[in-house]
Amino acid sequence: MFPIIDKIRTGKRIAFWMRIHDLTPKDIQKYLSLSCVQTVYRWLDGTNIPTIDNLYALSQLFRVGMNVIVVGNEMDREDMTPFLKQMLTYWRLYEARMMRTK
Repeated sequence: MFPIIDKIRTGKRIAFWMRIHDLTPKDIQKYLSLSCVQTVYRWLDGTNIPTIDNLYALSQLFRVGMNVIVVGNEMDREDMTPFLKQMLTYWRLYEARMMRTK
């Protein structure tokens, strides 16, 4: 069986990376040269998912692999370990940023 992309979880993952990088939907719209910000909101709420070219651009912006952004119904064990290490790194950066703003 092949993995099926979970649009809602993918939207939540995009929202997570946006928070980590302190980006708004408007920032994403400008970065991707989208005609309207509603496109980004549709990704975030799981109505739609980004096209391959937009996923690639987001992966470059967030500095993560496309597979980290797109959430399927299963993850290979090989993909899981680097993903968890990357999440831990970004979580620590996020915590450090939050401590500076207090």
